[in-house]
Amino acid sequence: MLAVLLLLLASYTSALHAWWQQRGEVQQLKAEIATRQASIEDLGDTKARWNDDAYVRQQARERFGWVMPGEVGYRVIGADGTVEGDAPRLDDPPDPTQKQWYDTLWGSVEASGRTSSAQQPVPDPDEVLKNRD
Repeated sequence: MLAVLLLLLASYTSALHAWWQQRGEVQQLKAEIATRQASIEDLGDTKARWNDDAYVRQQARERFGWVMPGEVGYRVIGADGTVEGDAPRLDDPPDPTQKQWYDTLWGSVEASGRTSSAQQPVPDPDEVLKNRD
């Protein structure tokens, strides 16, 4: 009787542990879904802003330093030749020395057709000894 009771207790304990673990995973996934939905809403708001001409003009002024017709734009240049204050900048251009993903992919395709010295077949030791004699 005691053995049956211990067996039932062990089986329920393992089932309860599995349920508790799955419950934790479900809660984690629900939190991840909520975070991603909020991110999607933020991206939708950003996309909608770009449909507004005033926002586009503001971004052009801030990012590129553009001015409207009839306005005069000024930049203060320091003694060392650098622009003082907040100077609008474009995103950094890509590094020309950095290898692109498609170059890496093609390099691996080319390398797969070549056999390196490490991949040369190992000669049979018996044949090596025969050729020595």
